[in-house]
Amino acid sequence: MAGYTYSNLTDDIRNYTEVSSTVLTQAIINRFIENAEFRINQELPMDADRFVQEGNLVINKNTINSPAGALFIRGVEVFDSTTSTEDEGKWLEKKDQTYLSEYVDRLTGPEGDLTSQPVTGFPKYYAMFGGATGTTDSTSGGLYIAPTPAANYKFRIYYNKMPGGLETNNSGTYLSNYLPQGLLYACLVEAYGYLKGPTDMLTLYETKYKNAIQQFAGMQLGRRRRDDYTDGTVRIPVKSPSP
Repeated sequence: MAGYTYSNLTDDIRNYTEVSSTVLTQAIINRFIENAEFRINQELPMDADRFVQEGNLVINKNTINSPAGALFIRGVEVFDSTTSTEDEGKWLEKKDQTYLSEYVDRLTGPEGDLTSQPVTGFPKYYAMFGGATGTTDSTSGGLYIAPTPAANYKFRIYYNKMPGGLETNNSGTYLSNYLPQGLLYACLVEAYGYLKGPTDMLTLYETKYKNAIQQFAGMQLGRRRRDDYTDGTVRIPVKSPSP
């Protein structure tokens, strides 16, 4: 598949900027690539980064650890079973922590709080706190749920995860294979900013990046989220030439 390997992208960054490895060292270029990958993944959630994690809730525990590397949670599904997900799951409603605090207070009185919630039942709401770090499920961040589980219900967390970068996967990544030009332009924006290069070159590659990411978003958030049978064929109006 045509696209960038780590080596190809490194060479192109130096070739486009006309700067040698004595200035743009491997460590500096690695940071360009990492910053570009983070920018793209934060600006454009992609289907390739969607993951699902299953587990069991813990009786009398009103938190779930956030999946490792999760950028954001797309949904939480809980099943009225402790052993299987064959039955239809129930989707929890996402709320703010303050909402859950008020909800718990209504059930337990003015002393209710999210860290010592005595009321148990089938969960109905969830709220985010903290964040995920490292390569394992984070204990410093995750999801509050209410009411507190009365059983070890099965659950599924649907989330987007920060994928491995090109520095680690040298032969190619989803981004380097399917958005090679956008990844290059994002890296060149980083490079010209670092080099304090001509403003017009920085503007040029920023514009090229935005055009590339907009086209890619049309596929990721448009074509990939619809089909011709259900939604109809996409029709783009084409202006007729003036007589």
